[in-house]
Amino acid sequence: MKGKSSGPSRGSRKPGAAPQGRARGAVKAARARKPDAPKAPPKQAAKPASIKPASVKPAPARTSSSKGVSLDVRQFRVAADDDGIRLDRWFQRHLPDVSFNTVSRWSRTGQLRVDGARAAPGDRLAEGQSIRVPPAEPKAAESARPKRVRPQLTDDQVAFAQSLVIHRDAQAIVINKPPGLATQGGTKTEDHVDGLLDALEYELDQRPKLVHRLDKDTSGALLIARTARSAAHFAKAFSSRTARKVYWAIVMGVPSIEDGMIELPIAKQPGTGGEKMHVDEEEGLPARSRYRVIERAGNRAAWVELQPYTGRTHQLRVHMAAIGHPIVGDGKYGGKEAFLSGTISRKMHLHARRIRVDHPDGGRVDVRAELPDHFAASLTSLGFDIHAGDLPLDEEIERKPTREDEKKAARAHAKQIRKGRKGERRSRGASAGAKGGGGKSGGGPRKK
Repeated sequence: MKGKSSGPSRGSRKPGAAPQGRARGAVKAARARKPDAPKAPPKQAAKPASIKPASVKPAPARTSSSKGVSLDVRQFRVAADDDGIRLDRWFQRHLPDVSFNTVSRWSRTGQLRVDGARAAPGDRLAEGQSIRVPPAEPKAAESARPKRVRPQLTDDQVAFAQSLVIHRDAQAIVINKPPGLATQGGTKTEDHVDGLLDALEYELDQRPKLVHRLDKDTSGALLIARTARSAAHFAKAFSSRTARKVYWAIVMGVPSIEDGMIELPIAKQPGTGGEKMHVDEEEGLPARSRYRVIERAGNRAAWVELQPYTGRTHQLRVHMAAIGHPIVGDGKYGGKEAFLSGTISRKMHLHARRIRVDHPDGGRVDVRAELPDHFAASLTSLGFDIHAGDLPLDEEIERKPTREDEKKAARAHAKQIRKGRKGERRSRGASAGAKGGGGKSGGGPRKK
């Protein structure tokens, strides 16, 4: 039985099944082909290689590899100190690496926006506005310029600068600039007020800013802004002519009119490199200066008050020389005739006596600067009374109304009476029409 049963089990196979010998041969063949199996995967291994760059984090692509500048759109909020300044000046303060040409291009292409609207470089900003700034454009390394470092002030320079201060508050400083000290630097000019401003920071951690200037040889009150907000405020006051500046001067001779207005256009004198101005009726810019004679020393000289109503370069000096009364010591515009003999100093006798301007926090800055020694000595030598110099401004004079003022007031009063009577007639007509009960308003009374 065992022999019979074992025979069919060896020889029997399921339909379609391979013989056992072939199966063993296939296993051996598979084992033999195993080393060749890695040849197929390269096609599948290539896929991870192509996908690999996509797995890199995008963050590095949003910054400049050289400067680390963000390449995302940026949003800024206008602070109180930047209220009223131009958009291009805002960039100078907060993003100095962005050039004016870049700002202009962003504006033309609509990428630069303020509160969602397209903005131009000259637009004025208001506190609280939102500025949309496009991604930064890092400059090439070779075009980068080293920042200019201001020299450190010595203790003597700091003490000198602070000794000039005659007024200081949270927004403004007024100094009494001595003659011979330039307001700003230039060719061969190393000592100037602008170079001393670091000494006037005091408790604030920001550098003060100049908002107007005085000639090098002119002494007196010079206003300096302590914050960006006050700088914008004062600059607007000077450009709109709401700030008042009063000068004292000693002039050659005595003007025939004691209270006069000089209206002569001024332009740069050709051939002087812009260093000298002159009266030019055809191409000059409008210029107005008022003068009032304070006292006179016979026919030799006069002490005058000057008020510039415009802000042209050397305006007061050019105007006084143009009417034949140059300022004493001003050889540039008066020549040899601008000097007095005797004990009178040869320095220029022009002094910014007073400055009055609205304060950004309310009220006014109203400061007077004392005379330099040479000016005060000249007044004494000429016999002038120093206490007679401060004349009141027009708006400070309490004057009685003139005949013309009375006529204007009477005409205005009569006009108001006529308006009142006309209103009364209209109201009576309307009430009468309502009582008539029908028809056109006011028709009944007109027929009667």
